[in-house]
Amino acid sequence: MIRNFGNKLGLAWWAKIETQEPDCTYWFGPFITKHSLKENLSYFINDLSAEGSQNIKHSFIRCKKDEPLTV
Repeated sequence: MIRNFGNKLGLAWWAKIETQEPDCTYWFGPFITKHSLKENLSYFINDLSAEGSQNIKHSFIRCKKDEPLTV
C-alpha cells in the first residue's frame, strides 16, 4: 500500500528494462527505496534471460508510473 502511495506522489523507484529479441520495454516496480529495487531486479532480469531475451539494459528512475508496464 505504501508503495502505491509513493508511486502516486512520484516518489517510487522503477527500473526501465529494455531488451532486444524481443524488442520490448518493461517497467519493474514500484519500490520505496532504490536499494530494495536493486536487490530485487536480478530476479526479474534472470526471468527475462531464461525466456530468451537478449541485450538486456536497465536504468533506475524515480517517477510516477501507470499502465502499461510492458511496451
